[in-house]
Amino acid sequence: MNSFLKSALILTLAAFLGELIEFLTNMVLARELGKEGMGMYMSVLPIVFLVVTIATIELPISISKFLAEHNQKEHRNMMKHATWFATGIIASVMVVWFIVITFIPFFNHYHPYIGWVVLVFIPIVSYSSILRGYFMGVDNMSAIAVSNFVRKSIQLTLLFLVFRSFHFEDHGTALLVAICALVASEAVVFTYFLITYVMQTNVISRGYRFSYTGKEVRKRLLSVSLPTTGLHLFSASAGAIQPFLIKKSLMLSGMTSSIATGHYGMLAGVAMTIGFFPAFIAHSLLVALIPAVSQAQAAGDRDKLSSLLQQSLRITFLYGIPAILVMNIFAEPITNLFFHSSEAAFYLRALWPCFLLHFFVIPMRAYLIGLGLMKDALYHTIWVHVISFSLIFLLASQREWGVSGVILAMNAETLLLTLLHYFTICKRIGLPILFFMKRPLTKL
Repeated sequence: MNSFLKSALILTLAAFLGELIEFLTNMVLARELGKEGMGMYMSVLPIVFLVVTIATIELPISISKFLAEHNQKEHRNMMKHATWFATGIIASVMVVWFIVITFIPFFNHYHPYIGWVVLVFIPIVSYSSILRGYFMGVDNMSAIAVSNFVRKSIQLTLLFLVFRSFHFEDHGTALLVAICALVASEAVVFTYFLITYVMQTNVISRGYRFSYTGKEVRKRLLSVSLPTTGLHLFSASAGAIQPFLIKKSLMLSGMTSSIATGHYGMLAGVAMTIGFFPAFIAHSLLVALIPAVSQAQAAGDRDKLSSLLQQSLRITFLYGIPAILVMNIFAEPITNLFFHSSEAAFYLRALWPCFLLHFFVIPMRAYLIGLGLMKDALYHTIWVHVISFSLIFLLASQREWGVSGVILAMNAETLLLTLLHYFTICKRIGLPILFFMKRPLTKL
């Protein structure tokens, strides 16, 4: 088994266990928060992830790509420069966020302490992400796999114990507990990463003269981080806006605010939670692909690039098609684990194109990053969101469309994004559209 497949397999097995745990976590949250509370939770999470994206500026991606292309003995000193650089960014983001939650009523409809919990979350998740980038770059996928499992296990355990021991009358307090459990689980992961990192880098660079200065390291990291951050920042911003756009559009169609929030809770908290469940395999491919594609691109090995893309697409077909079939056949019993609602089962079935194509989009995005085509990925994402948001507003605000308009827009968005990514990759490498039916190409 080659290194890429071995790494992907390790990540996939651990991610499967982690996704099972997250599935249970969402069940606990759904039953404790209710439809409206789940809608509030799914609305606030994109805001939290937006802040995290800004604080980390996607350094894990640039760190992993940089490490994969350089001598192991240079890694420790490079990490030192990267950490000092990240510390300045983290401090700046914390100051800005402090000003936001102090003077802007950002969380008026939520618990007032949520903003302060996010402030604590910023340095924890940022330093944890830097170390995650290190383990990705050195192909230590076991550490990544363990961290994912530990984070979700701790989160579920905390939620179960707290909700079993205490009863919260209002959704705001229960929502605060859910966010605190997320922060605490990431703190445990950071501790694990730090201990593992210190043990592994103890003697790696001893007696070795580093060939890059701090300025050079920052420049190399930013050459990848800035466009990648732009991509994820836009995606996070769009993800933060989307819940409010959907709820506002549904209200324009004649729904009350409470009903619109409930429908969004079923759509995002139930149907999308179930539908995106198999994407843990796609995320495993993403983590394994970035360093593998970066190495192949640096070596000009078109044969390996073709092989990596071919393997990724075939793996996605092998798990994606059966997963969609199972979700369509057993939609009612699966959604009933969350709520007894016929609408949730309908949403799950209707969104199958979005789910299936999403499984392909994730590894192709990693491929674009490895090829250095982050700007292309950003432009694709911007265009498809402009189209998707326009469709949501135009269709969901009509009484005869409602939530069906949202579903149509989401399916169209993912289809367009998949095609743009795929055609760009084939053009960059010089592959025919149906290349996976042919023998691998030779080196460049």
